[in-house]
Amino acid sequence: MFVSTYRLLPTLWPLFAFVSSPLPYPDDALPTSHLPRPAATMSFMRLRNLCIALLCLLPGATAAQTADEILAKIIAARGGRDKLRAVRSERISGTISFGDVSGPFVVELKRPLKMHMQLTVQNQTMVRVYDGQSGWANNPFVGKVNPEAMTEDELKNITEESDFDGPLLDYKTKGNQVELAGKDKVNDKNVWRIKLTNKNGDVRFYLFDVDSSLLLKWEGKRKYEGQELPVESYFTDYREVGGLKFAFAIDSGSSATDVNQKIRIDKIDLNPNINDAEFAKPTTPPQPGSPPPNPASQPPAKPPA
Repeated sequence: MFVSTYRLLPTLWPLFAFVSSPLPYPDDALPTSHLPRPAATMSFMRLRNLCIALLCLLPGATAAQTADEILAKIIAARGGRDKLRAVRSERISGTISFGDVSGPFVVELKRPLKMHMQLTVQNQTMVRVYDGQSGWANNPFVGKVNPEAMTEDELKNITEESDFDGPLLDYKTKGNQVELAGKDKVNDKNVWRIKLTNKNGDVRFYLFDVDSSLLLKWEGKRKYEGQELPVESYFTDYREVGGLKFAFAIDSGSSATDVNQKIRIDKIDLNPNINDAEFAKPTTPPQPGSPPPNPASQPPAKPPA
């Protein structure tokens, strides 16, 4: 993913590229008892961490620095367009924490626009799957253990999440608009503030380190119970994988002092062999602690070829 992830949830996404969504699951997919308050219940890696609490803007960019010129530096800092395009599939695994509650996650992505996410927390397993046209998800926290077809709004979101190049790479062909919104600071570092308006009219800000050209912060808003709430994501611990740089730590919340979600990536595999069956409608995921299936009800095992 072009951060994507990135593309977790976002996702991780989508969380770990240019950050279409730092978290893989929507707010209402998680137990509200472990979310401090509505303002802090941000997307779980869909995955979508957006923000408010803007820092005081520094003087605007000079005329010589255009958004496209800065994006070219950003792409080069990630490893270059050719290496990014050479990634045909990706698997990200790690741990996501909500306060004292945490659990493992795995996100699998494959061109074009295919995604499979799985998260286990509080002995409950959630899945989000998209095959490029149709999507399915479950929500065991409200009794929906069986995966159900996604709504039209959910499909709009997951289409962006499953694009692990992210919304900034080739943004014009994706119907997005980008502009340079001046300079700012993140933890005493000078950053470029890039404003992106996607084809649905949603606005996000990406703050890139002026020196390294790596993403340090992502800002936007998240709809929750009819309200638009600010969300921020901070990207640190960049490491190189296959000649590309990825943030292995993503912290999110309503502000820098109200971080309530932390993603720590353990491993990123580039171009793993992922069977397309992973992106088909999923079966009900086994819940930890549930009894094993009755062998008599299972088809006979196929002998190895």
